[in-house]
Amino acid sequence: MLQNREGQAVPQVTFRIRQNNEWKSVTTDELFKGKTVVLFSLPGAFTPTCSSTHLPRYNELAPVFAKHGVDSILCVSVNDTFVMNEWAKDQESANIVMIPDGNGEFTEGMGMLVDKADLGFGKRSWRYSMLVRDGKVEKMFIEPEKDGDPFEVSDADTMLNYLAPTAKAPDQIVVFSKEGCSFCAKAKQLLSDRGLDYIDLPLDHKVRGKVLGAISGNMTAPQVFINGRLIGGAEALEAHFAAA
Repeated sequence: MLQNREGQAVPQVTFRIRQNNEWKSVTTDELFKGKTVVLFSLPGAFTPTCSSTHLPRYNELAPVFAKHGVDSILCVSVNDTFVMNEWAKDQESANIVMIPDGNGEFTEGMGMLVDKADLGFGKRSWRYSMLVRDGKVEKMFIEPEKDGDPFEVSDADTMLNYLAPTAKAPDQIVVFSKEGCSFCAKAKQLLSDRGLDYIDLPLDHKVRGKVLGAISGNMTAPQVFINGRLIGGAEALEAHFAAA
């Protein structure tokens, strides 16, 4: 039975971290004392859900968490520091502090250590997240105990909604463009002028028409999407902002 530790202090553990080719010891107090911390824990580095959704979304929302008083966001996994360091390089993790709980001591102390021997994983962490203030657990979101690897409540958006229900998450914007396109440059400038981050996906002439036609019904560049909604080209984007 997994244990909810709300109202209790986090376990006193010393983590062994490899940083700048040197060993470093980091204690629980260094991570939590006098701070407001969001922590999420997951079964393993490089695993599908952890890499595709769990970690990237916390990284993306980190600036919003910071605006609402969160000092740091920790990602804990029962992996060694070398694995966690390589995973950090492979991921969108610049805003996340990666914590290797190689011996599972912290995870066991939280009552979240589970046996995944059937997958060849050995002892690993159950997926959960928590808000910790000055070393004391205020809130935990623990995934339901059922088969597989449920991912329903420990996500970044659920945590942000608990911490700051009125907070606005950043828009997710993609610009499908082509090189040398003045309309593409205009669309990107419109976004930059409003301080909006976006992903630019330039498409070459071999695939551009088919790709844009398939996803937008329009074969011309640019095509701008905001939060999954097709806005269209530069003029459509300008109209979108004017109507907002």
